[in-house]
Amino acid sequence: MMALVRVSALPEGALDSAAAFHAEMLPQVRAALAASGEDLVLAFEPADHEHRGWRLAAVQQLAREHAPRRVNAIESDDEEAIAAALSYIDRAPGLTGQLLRLDRNGADGLLSSAS
Repeated sequence: MMALVRVSALPEGALDSAAAFHAEMLPQVRAALAASGEDLVLAFEPADHEHRGWRLAAVQQLAREHAPRRVNAIESDDEEAIAAALSYIDRAPGLTGQLLRLDRNGADGLLSSAS
């Protein structure tokens, strides 16, 4: 089982966005992890490359703190892509501490099993 936490309405700038996430969202995320035995996926709204560093660092630290449960993150505003990523993450038990940027192109050709 996997919980999905949507992270939205953060400031545009990377530094302000990181500060807001850590002040406002991180306590809620930690409480959710402490209260349940579920793996967790954070769903961030798309942002430019300047946000990648702080997002990845947050996800990696949460994954370390809450192992053996898995914590991952995705970046997307496309519901179909989010659903596909959640299905993939659920089937990849070794995947943790990752930030996956999604697009509308999909990965069917890359993820198909060999016949």
